[in-house]
Amino acid sequence: MSPIHDAEVPALAYDRWAPVYDLVFGPVFRQGRRIAIEAADRVGGRVLEVGVGTGLSLAGYGPGMTIFGMDISAPMLGKARQRTERERLDRVGGLMVMDAERLGFPDNSFDVVVAQYVVTAVPHPERALDEFLRVLRPGGEIIITTRIGAERGLRGAIERLLMPLTSRLGWRTEFPWARYARWIESTPAARLLERRPLPPLGHFSLLRLAKEARDSAPAGHGAEAQVLAEQA
Repeated sequence: MSPIHDAEVPALAYDRWAPVYDLVFGPVFRQGRRIAIEAADRVGGRVLEVGVGTGLSLAGYGPGMTIFGMDISAPMLGKARQRTERERLDRVGGLMVMDAERLGFPDNSFDVVVAQYVVTAVPHPERALDEFLRVLRPGGEIIITTRIGAERGLRGAIERLLMPLTSRLGWRTEFPWARYARWIESTPAARLLERRPLPPLGHFSLLRLAKEARDSAPAGHGAEAQVLAEQA
């Protein structure tokens, strides 16, 4: 049996979630999705939704925007394609199977990158954040909804205890704010615009990050995938 690579772990987990994802997670994350979409709408333009899943967010974006979605799980993306066709979502420019840590888009391709409940699910979160920044145009925004773990106390202890289980299910319970803070501090092109807890209980947060005009993001992998128009 061949070894399972890092990227395959979340893919396999979310392949299993695909048949019931909307039922289980649709209501739980509804408010966070709405708030993230409203933030993206304020920027407008071309949007990349990383970890688009079954496409629960796609119908919520405003007119005049073009949405590209990617996900590592082909079964989840299949449901997103069905939703796009069923609801006639003309604003969707393309849906692609792709790894969040290795985005096949040219540098500076999007006005907004939206990542909803994704960063704590990828094997190497900082690599994914680097990629979000790379494909974002200077002056654009990265909009993240994310779990922020407790760094101490009873909740922190429970989160650490649950990590072996939740990692197999496709996400981390233990993910301190310090990881985001270190990445922002070490990335000159990234600037934190907003951090606020999301309803109902504040266990998840909205983060808004701007890409400064002085782009010091890593060199890209744009040649790996053809221009966006080919994916539409």
